[in-house]
Amino acid sequence: MKTLILCGGKGTRLSAHSEAMPKALVEVGPKTILWHIMKIYEAQGFNDFVLCLGFKGAAIKEYFMEAPVAQKIGKDLRDRFLITFADTGQDTPTGGRIKRASRYLDGGTFMVTYGDGVADIDVKALLAFHKKQGTIGTVTVVKPPSQFGEVVIGHGERVTEFREKPISDKWVNGGFFVFEPAFLSYLEEADVLERAPLERLAAEGQLSAFRHTGFWQCMDTFKDATLLNDLWAGGAPWKIW
Repeated sequence: MKTLILCGGKGTRLSAHSEAMPKALVEVGPKTILWHIMKIYEAQGFNDFVLCLGFKGAAIKEYFMEAPVAQKIGKDLRDRFLITFADTGQDTPTGGRIKRASRYLDGGTFMVTYGDGVADIDVKALLAFHKKQGTIGTVTVVKPPSQFGEVVIGHGERVTEFREKPISDKWVNGGFFVFEPAFLSYLEEADVLERAPLERLAAEGQLSAFRHTGFWQCMDTFKDATLLNDLWAGGAPWKIW
């Protein structure tokens, strides 16, 4: 089964890295965030990837193909990962990247994820859930930690409780999608995946939500990158391989 990874982003909020490399090549520990994402899938038997390239896509190609880098990555990655490089345009939005990369699909169910998020997600359970639901698409939803601490105020303006970054009570898009081929007809090259295509699926009752309650973290900012590196040093809760 094909897994498309959207790794064309510029990472403009990763100020220490954004000018030098694509977001997907920012390192977490000794390897790139892209490598970590691919390992999550590969460890569960899904190793056929289509990398949807954009900003500095040549750097991602070089990461996997150049001899010095190949030694850095390790032989097992090159042996176990099947990689198709899809040049989907410098500024193409997420939905358009999937549309442009669709020629590399095999006509069956396919998966999609972002190139900046890791989780201890059970991909086989996600796929089984999708098949059971019978919808065109499934999105993994998560409850991330709040960005800020929560202060509970009681009688007399006294603080009754202080919670440091509690888990949100709302489900949000965590990536890790599964789609049927029919989804491709919902996409135009100018589409942002999270807007018209998914909104239309939802309106038609064709989008299911797979609730992931384990670890999940995106790398949206430099602070997130620092957190992921700290977590990697402490044991990496997404490391299921």
